[in-house]
Amino acid sequence: MIQAALRYLKEHRRQALDQLKELIAIPSISTLPDHVKDIQRAAQWLAHRLKQIVLEHVQIIKTTRHPLVYADWLHAADRPTVLIYGHYDVQPVDPLPEWETPPFEPTVRGENLYARGASDNKGQLLTHIRAVEALLKTEGRLPVNVKFLIEGEEEIGSESLKSFLPEHKQLFESDICVISDSHMLAPDQPAIVYGLRGLVYGEVEVQGPSHDLHSGSYGGAVHNPLQVLCELIAQLHDERGRVTIPGFYDRVRPLEERAELARLPISEENLLKETGVPALWGEAGYTPLERVGARPTLEIHGIRGGFTGEGAKTVIPAKALAKISMRLVPYQSSEEIAPLFKEHVESLAPRTVRVSVRILQSGDPVLLDRRHPAFQAASRAYEASFGAKPVYTLEGGSIPIVVLLQKIFHMPVVLMGFGLPDDRLHSPNEKFHLPNFYRGMECSVHFLHELGSVTQP
Repeated sequence: MIQAALRYLKEHRRQALDQLKELIAIPSISTLPDHVKDIQRAAQWLAHRLKQIVLEHVQIIKTTRHPLVYADWLHAADRPTVLIYGHYDVQPVDPLPEWETPPFEPTVRGENLYARGASDNKGQLLTHIRAVEALLKTEGRLPVNVKFLIEGEEEIGSESLKSFLPEHKQLFESDICVISDSHMLAPDQPAIVYGLRGLVYGEVEVQGPSHDLHSGSYGGAVHNPLQVLCELIAQLHDERGRVTIPGFYDRVRPLEERAELARLPISEENLLKETGVPALWGEAGYTPLERVGARPTLEIHGIRGGFTGEGAKTVIPAKALAKISMRLVPYQSSEEIAPLFKEHVESLAPRTVRVSVRILQSGDPVLLDRRHPAFQAASRAYEASFGAKPVYTLEGGSIPIVVLLQKIFHMPVVLMGFGLPDDRLHSPNEKFHLPNFYRGMECSVHFLHELGSVTQP
């Protein structure tokens, strides 16, 4: 039934690559106000593409910030409905000088396509759009009902979805959701993610004097806000790499699958190669794989304050700011951890400055049911397209909509990514491995076909 669709995908690979380049060339950076028009352009591009492949009810839906793109095909009687989720927004590109080619000028080098958004998430999203196109072009129908939900705020916490989904439950109600926004272990080793960490992201601001001061006149008499901030940050971990926030580990899920994770083909040597660090670091008593997928963390993302330009300027800054996030694991709650973080930071502040903590984003961790038949359908689809059975793994990142779908709809979710560990997500020189792009499209065709057979609404 699907052989014609698979042939269509192979015969139209050049077209698929050209479309991916078009979409990636739109700098749809969701966190920067200067790119609001680019966000709109990306949404319009996707809506136009979904109309071209004869999907129905295509619409760009306004939200409190960035628009959603919706489309559906609902003519598979007595078959399940599959919600295909993706996001068209991307991360900022700085530091720009570290890019080997311009971030929004897609460049093919070898078997990789380099550009911001290539893997996260435009390339992976397009695998499903192309798969649906191939089935409709060759068969005239789909083996399941399909709904597309594509958002423009995933990189900033999916805040609009948190209010929009409960108010429009009927529109998005489905039997299963598939998301391709994760990675495989290697080009020949697919992986299905069954757990995601949650997130609390905040800012810590230290206010000292009312204005910048001359360090020669006031140094030694005024507590420097940058010094306070650095000392405060240094107290957020102990000498064993554990987070020092009281109560932080109280609800952490016991790691029952340590033996299973130890069998995964991930070595410290691979992590050293991927990251470029001279040695690994982390919480004592756990392997690197356990630390990045199954243990909570606290990270510093940026520090701002004082003079950082060329040359010298002897100034005590009036304020300093740090951006800090915590990755959470089941059964931690962002609603509990956020105030614990705020209270701990405020308790560390000396009387010589004023410290304020602002929470910018939050989301809970998730643990998925691997026994659901859709996971078996995904396994068979991977094996048919990549030639290997997938392994099951935990993912250190966060995908906010997964928690929303479970809380609002109690909807099963399958996370079947096509990226690779060295895709440099959120970093300069992000890439997407093109063989994975092409096989990912085939995998999506197999998955939709398999899902129609094993899952009943």
